[in-house]
Amino acid sequence: MSTGKGISVVVPVYNGAGTLETLVDRLRTTLEGRTWELVLVNDGSTDDSWGAISRLVSADERISGIDLMRNYGQHNALLAGIRAARYPLTVTLDDDLQHPPEEIPLLLAKLDAVGADVVYGSPRVRSFGVRRNFAVAVTKFALRSAIGSDIAGKVSPFRVFRTAIRDSFADFAGPYVSIDVLLSWGTTRFDWVPVEHHARAAGRSNYSFRRLAAYTLTMLTGFSTRPLRFASLLGVAATLLGVAMFVYVIVRFAFEGTPVPGFPFLASAIALFSGAQLLTLGIIGEYLARVHVRVLDRPPFAVRRSLGAGSPLAEREELLDAVIPDRGE
Repeated sequence: MSTGKGISVVVPVYNGAGTLETLVDRLRTTLEGRTWELVLVNDGSTDDSWGAISRLVSADERISGIDLMRNYGQHNALLAGIRAARYPLTVTLDDDLQHPPEEIPLLLAKLDAVGADVVYGSPRVRSFGVRRNFAVAVTKFALRSAIGSDIAGKVSPFRVFRTAIRDSFADFAGPYVSIDVLLSWGTTRFDWVPVEHHARAAGRSNYSFRRLAAYTLTMLTGFSTRPLRFASLLGVAATLLGVAMFVYVIVRFAFEGTPVPGFPFLASAIALFSGAQLLTLGIIGEYLARVHVRVLDRPPFAVRRSLGAGSPLAEREELLDAVIPDRGE
């Protein structure tokens, strides 16, 4: 539950040991004079990220850390942090310093000025290559179909939203998570503000072209029914084409007395309709796979351990101490 006035900053961390200290220092400077907390979620890092998080937690009571059991993905880690947020506003940003913490006041000002529930910090110029920019554009097209709003073109991991929106997806479970889609379940009041977008301070992005393509497919089949509609339209189009080909064969035979040349025509027709059938079955199969995974009831994440007063396991320990004061003694 949200308590008092303040800001919860949630940062998913993957191999970010080299940037966390700088990020925290810049956050402290930016949020000076405000009530805030920082939730760092270690998403199965292979470097010393958890060690860096532990040191930061011990040095500042406003920082808490969550260590996930394995690498679940950026959005799953964000969901873990969002569920641990304690203040009325939640800010999310990456750990690689591509999103300048100094821009957070711009997002907060926009949120208050227009009365929005979600405000994105959309980069003025992206520091990506051509291939990555293309993949991002395709991903946002898929996201637009899932959200049903043009704001998808401005979506960014750098965002601020009213924490109460999480109540709309409090019961959400499943391994495929999109924070932006989940936010759209709770509100339609989105806005954006242009912000700077810097090059990565260290390391390289884990979002390869292949991963972005997989995420796009998840967006389309996990949170939208448009592919099914496309399959239906493809079936109708194939049927109409089949009828047209049949009419052509009959008319040619009736007026010319000769059939359509056999093998090339037949092979082309079989290839066309077989391809349409296989594509449609593939789309249906993707949806069946999503249903199968949901039936398995796999959680979006599992927490190994947590540190800090605001961590979910710490709150659980406090509750147990209140109910069973002498436990373990």
